[in-house]
Amino acid sequence: MKVGIIGIGKLGSIHLRIYKEIKQIDKIYIADTAEKKLHPFKDIASFTDYRQMPGDVDFVNIVTPTYTHFEIAKFFLERKIPVFVEKPITCNLEEANKLLDIAKSKKTLLFVGHVERYNNAYLAAKKTIKNPIFIECHRLSQYPHRSLDIGVVLDLMIHDLDIILDLLKDEIKNVEAKGVKVISSTEDIANVRITFKKGCVANITASRISEKKERKIRIFMHNCYVSLDYAKQAAEIYQKTDNNITKNVLSINKEEPLKKEISEFVSLVKNNTFDTDSAQGARDALELALKIQEIITAN
Repeated sequence: MKVGIIGIGKLGSIHLRIYKEIKQIDKIYIADTAEKKLHPFKDIASFTDYRQMPGDVDFVNIVTPTYTHFEIAKFFLERKIPVFVEKPITCNLEEANKLLDIAKSKKTLLFVGHVERYNNAYLAAKKTIKNPIFIECHRLSQYPHRSLDIGVVLDLMIHDLDIILDLLKDEIKNVEAKGVKVISSTEDIANVRITFKKGCVANITASRISEKKERKIRIFMHNCYVSLDYAKQAAEIYQKTDNNITKNVLSINKEEPLKKEISEFVSLVKNNTFDTDSAQGARDALELALKIQEIITAN
């Protein structure tokens, strides 16, 4: 199988390394508008314009700034070439809807990279989660010096929004949000409180100006709660028994979530599977993230 990787920055280089490790891939092309980023990969056919890539690619992998996602994904989908695009799917809802429409009309796979769904700790814990009452998320990182074309809601918080929507599958009743610009021109720290129609409340904090890194979620249910650390791929269940609380540490088979995600995408392409579930979930997470940004701006 032949893959074209578009965008060879920090994350794109990780994607490239993973594709080199996948046995089904026998040819890789790369593209980046910054020619200097292509220099370290002299053994790989490279292009400064993604439209110059050979037409025999089986699929493409887009790891470019968010504002370019729509144009690049549209180019390949219209040519019936399956697309993996990193989150967020696009900058706005109109573009996301258009990509979904094109994928459906061309019956071509559109897959969006929301990597936490492939974290084995989340997959193990998800089996135990029923009827959450309260969810608390903290996603903190140091200043990234990248992805600054978008704010922390679209950069980091969208991961947790996607997971919460995946868990609850419920309509949203109310959203409260606050955010602050500290270093960049968009919000660098944000806190959101979402109330769902069935009663669950989610409190989410995201920051890209923290000293420490943290990616955690706690999900509270009746007489029980789950504590999940995405970074450590660790999950614990605290359960009420009589007048005590017992702790159960889940056994997790640790795997690289991104490699697991890309491998699933490659498998879908290999089996000629038409699927827009990933893109639809990403579109819904984007809709919520944009609503949060609107509230932050208004405040």
